[in-house]
Amino acid sequence: MHFTKKQSYFLSQPHQPFFILGLANAVFMMFLFALSYKGVVTLTINTLNFHVYSLLFSVFTNLFIGFLFTTFPRFCQTQVIDKTFYTNIFYAQTLGSFLFFIGSFTSHIIVLFAMAALFVSHIFIVRQLTHIYKTGHAQDKVDSFWILVAQYYGLIASLLFILLELGFEVQTLAINTGFYLYIIFLTFSVAQRMIPFFSHSYEPKSTNLIAIVFTLLLLKTIVNSLDFSIIEILINLVLALYLLREFISWKLPLFSSPAILWVLHLGLFWLPVAFFISAFTHTLELLFALDFYFIGIHLLAIGFVTTILVGFGTRVILGHSGQTPHADTIATKIFWFVQVVVLLRMLLSLNVAFAWGADFLFDISLSAWLLLFIIWSARYGKVLVFGHHISKKG
Repeated sequence: MHFTKKQSYFLSQPHQPFFILGLANAVFMMFLFALSYKGVVTLTINTLNFHVYSLLFSVFTNLFIGFLFTTFPRFCQTQVIDKTFYTNIFYAQTLGSFLFFIGSFTSHIIVLFAMAALFVSHIFIVRQLTHIYKTGHAQDKVDSFWILVAQYYGLIASLLFILLELGFEVQTLAINTGFYLYIIFLTFSVAQRMIPFFSHSYEPKSTNLIAIVFTLLLLKTIVNSLDFSIIEILINLVLALYLLREFISWKLPLFSSPAILWVLHLGLFWLPVAFFISAFTHTLELLFALDFYFIGIHLLAIGFVTTILVGFGTRVILGHSGQTPHADTIATKIFWFVQVVVLLRMLLSLNVAFAWGADFLFDISLSAWLLLFIIWSARYGKVLVFGHHISKKG
């Protein structure tokens, strides 16, 4: 009977099971990637494909499902998502993630089955979000529309990864679509709505802000897939300058906000910074035949997406468990530690580019990622599973 109560609380709100699943996958998938990278385990799937797919569809997707299943009905002003529906989606996502993990070092057939299961699950997710969008009573559903667009590109990317594993030559297109048009654009669409709201910033946004960013990301995806490097450098610069100007115009309280807010501001400004560094390092790669080892992608994935998700996630966990969304000392240290992970990954890229010989930076940066999610899970796992309040220590 006691176990039943704990189980029912765990599934009582949609963000709880999906956050736990995303956190667990962040640790297990990255650990398996590390074993493959070090040659300890031979995967049944290309290591790069495993790395990108697992992060996009077993880590970031689940964290975003938890967030959107909680907030999207509010955005659209309609009823909350039925518990039976999100519980079934959680089971499907868990099964798909587990089979993908197991299949990655045992059987490619299991990998394909897992990817198919996650794709079908994603179809039901997008179908539900589309229904919410269409039936919602909100007068302004522009932000919701673009969040939905990002989800549809997530479906396309998921299908492209399946085709990739079936032997089709679509690796670059699959990675670019999943990364830029799905996760980066989804994070931006949510962030540009929520961060000014949380910050009590009521400055007008640029006309067609999201449409312009989407168009630039779409162009970036196309030119990157076709290997038009000079055009991509220009697009990166335009994105960096346009976003920086836009974010500054919001007049966010950057230096006077509490930690639960400044972590979101920090994550937001990583977006233009990452695009600027991408343009700069890409130029150096062309001029001097260097390899900066995916530096721009990782600044976006960790600096922008992970910082935003940790900030939003902490806020949602506290707020929906009846606690004040306030970052205590431990939470604040976690926010700063995300930035340590970003900088360590940047150092790894610089090590590759300039041949420092400090290959141990791979182990350090990857260990820092694992430690980040282990600490975050240890701090908030009990709240998500059992509803325990955070202790006042720290």
